[in-house]
Amino acid sequence: MKLIVEYLENYDKSWGTLGFKHADDSGFDLRAAIKEPMVVKAGTHALIPNGVKLKLESDNNAYEIQTRPRSGLAAKNGIGLVNSIGTYDYGFRGEFITILSNWGKTDFIVNPGDRICQVIVCPIVRPEIVEVDKIETNDTTRGVGGLGSTGRK
Repeated sequence: MKLIVEYLENYDKSWGTLGFKHADDSGFDLRAAIKEPMVVKAGTHALIPNGVKLKLESDNNAYEIQTRPRSGLAAKNGIGLVNSIGTYDYGFRGEFITILSNWGKTDFIVNPGDRICQVIVCPIVRPEIVEVDKIETNDTTRGVGGLGSTGRK
């Protein structure tokens, strides 16, 4: 499989090119491809362009690209992604854009070139969808037990 990258006009290559920092990394970072600093006010979110188009090239289309929060931004500043994990379908060909959320108590400044999320490529399993009149609920130990049904301890 290959990941094809197109750098757009708003991406400054002095920030470096996309790639894995360590041989055993699961993902690589995307940057804020903006011209001026942007403020993401506490309790709000902002759409931040990443300045790249990405295309997966494989023998099949059973993959997706996911964007995920960077743990350092989350731990230090309460910054994450509105949708927790962003899904980019195999056939998407537009510019990647991060929906950055500020759950912190103070405004957060995003500077041009800041690393704001990470990309992971994941396999997709497409099940056969089968319609039935009723799904059995007593064929597992959990049954219909929902949120909190297993207790806290």
